[in-house]
Amino acid sequence: MKVVIAEKPSVAREIANLLGASEKMDGYLTGNGYFVTWAFGHLVGLGMPEDYGISGFQKSSLPILPNPFFLTVRKVKKDKGYTVDSGALKQLRVIEQVIGSSEKIIVATDAGREGELIFRYIYEYLKCNKPFERLWISSLTEKAIKLGFDNLKPGSDFDGLYLAAQGRSRADWLVGINASQALSIAAGNGIYSLGRVQTPTLALICRRYLENKNFSVQQYWQLQLSHTKEFMDFKSLSINKWEDKKGAESALKSIARNGNIARVTSVEIKTVTEQPPLLFDLTGLQKEANKKLNLSAEETLTIAQSLYEKKFITYPRTGSKYIPEDMWTEIPNLIRALQEMGDFKQAIAKVKWGYCNKRILNDLRVTDHHGLLITDKIPSALPAKENAVYNMIAFRLLEAISQACTKEITDITLQALHYDFALKGCKILEPGWRFIKGSFSDDDTESVQELPEFKKGDELKIKDALILEKKTKAPVLFTEAGLLSAMETAGKEIENKEERKALQNIGIGTPATRAAIIETLFSRNYIQRENKSLIPTGKGLQVYELIKDKKIADVAMTAQWELTLQKIEDNESNADTFQKEMENYARSITNELLHTAIAQENLAMLECPKCKNRQLIIRDKIVKCPDEVCNWVQFRNVCGVQIGIADIESLVKKGRTSLIKGMKSKSGKKFDAYIVLNDKTESSFEFEKFKYSNK
Repeated sequence: MKVVIAEKPSVAREIANLLGASEKMDGYLTGNGYFVTWAFGHLVGLGMPEDYGISGFQKSSLPILPNPFFLTVRKVKKDKGYTVDSGALKQLRVIEQVIGSSEKIIVATDAGREGELIFRYIYEYLKCNKPFERLWISSLTEKAIKLGFDNLKPGSDFDGLYLAAQGRSRADWLVGINASQALSIAAGNGIYSLGRVQTPTLALICRRYLENKNFSVQQYWQLQLSHTKEFMDFKSLSINKWEDKKGAESALKSIARNGNIARVTSVEIKTVTEQPPLLFDLTGLQKEANKKLNLSAEETLTIAQSLYEKKFITYPRTGSKYIPEDMWTEIPNLIRALQEMGDFKQAIAKVKWGYCNKRILNDLRVTDHHGLLITDKIPSALPAKENAVYNMIAFRLLEAISQACTKEITDITLQALHYDFALKGCKILEPGWRFIKGSFSDDDTESVQELPEFKKGDELKIKDALILEKKTKAPVLFTEAGLLSAMETAGKEIENKEERKALQNIGIGTPATRAAIIETLFSRNYIQRENKSLIPTGKGLQVYELIKDKKIADVAMTAQWELTLQKIEDNESNADTFQKEMENYARSITNELLHTAIAQENLAMLECPKCKNRQLIIRDKIVKCPDEVCNWVQFRNVCGVQIGIADIESLVKKGRTSLIKGMKSKSGKKFDAYIVLNDKTESSFEFEKFKYSNK
């Protein structure tokens, strides 16, 4: 008998169906010489400090450097502690049973770092030594699974992948556990969480937020002239920028006195070729879905995983935008299959089959998996969000194989009196890939404007002239798309020239983990959404102020670790050496954080409004009376808005906050209200004309 171990039940069922293992048992399927069983993600993980006999946060216990690391069955939170997940334990026993009844193991967890770690931790925990082979596939179609089983790979081929995954797992433990405990001990007020990738990401958000907040907006004025030539209307803009309106008004009057005439002083025409975009990798898909559909990175990953498990797209957790050359013959079949869907008929008709662009072919740029593709299984009906993400992937394929777009860009300089004005035009010579969706400019650029022909010395009548009042723009706050780009290209922001060159193509986190990192920052109450922007909370800024100059916030170091992990995966670097480096780093940051006093929020001494006997405990999520009989509580996050200390003080002392703006009802509608206390010290909303309880 052979046992196949998949990452989750849905994938196991697909494989079992193909292998003829149709008899359902408790926790596995069997038949035709196979057992097919599954994990539920990570059934086994690294033990927590309690598993090493260390309870609570004790300065004397730091740094905690396990030797060896213990593996334990997954735990879940219960009451104030953690207990073994009974479902995980039960399934682990099933896996142990079927492995014991088999001669060989076939590993069918997801083909990537985390999938490899899921199996290897189970294998190690069960002290198994049976041989195993690897099923390595990029889609769950019947064709792909059959091909994978016909070409099973030796398990040892993926030892580098496992060591990189294990190294990442242990590094996250060493940094996260030690730094979080050290910071919490130094703060002496609540629990604070730090992490190897989480903290540099928080630093990116906080730094951009403060740059935006502290930006000094400057007003300036420009002149805009309106012209007509050959029945075409167009506008030119002054190159001069006046710091006071009077200067612009004076220039405008001078131009009018000169006869409202502008002369062409230069004409520059150049042809620009825009290559089509490459296929999506996961980060690219997440950025596009955030921009166009307002989906979070986590939502996009969940949707893509669902489409993958339904066999509509290839493996989503990919870091490549290319396909290997031997896959090119499959592309026409994928596109022909799309013709059955009405959304794509018009776009496919624009594809020039004899002139397909092969820019996406690159064997050297394909990592564990190729760029995101649709499969030849075409969906008939999908939920709206899944359909939108599927369409993005399909349209991107059509764009990627289309020809380049060729534009003629015209830059013209005009002179009115002695003031220079600029005029820009664009003419599409060959639409190429932009013809697929009919969009000829990017969202963040000006729309295409065709101009009549000009030559130097031409005179243009000024039909109208306006003074435009403008302001300098602050660095924009990060959206999730912007943050993903910053994480992806973190190496480019490094100040040291040599480090920047070495790490320019290295980011922090991986395509598979970046969504989870962002969600962790939300769950820790370090960041929040303000419309589409990500901004730090008071707690997030407090942590940033403490760590901004510390090693743990160093983007360059985090990017360097990602580079080392990739080298371990490629068998070019030693995993033991990396772990020793991480242990030394854990010692260093623990010492650094323990000797730093966190800036405490200026908390008021507030008496409980209910019992009037005890001083309130103020935390970032809650304000409560320590008396268990009284048990007065006020949550600080109300309808999506964090209530500040000043308003908490006002509520407790005066029974009423200031007007809290931008709260959201359960239906998603925004509203403004006061939070007030009634005679029973229960909080409710108060509007100008009526009020209702928020209990």
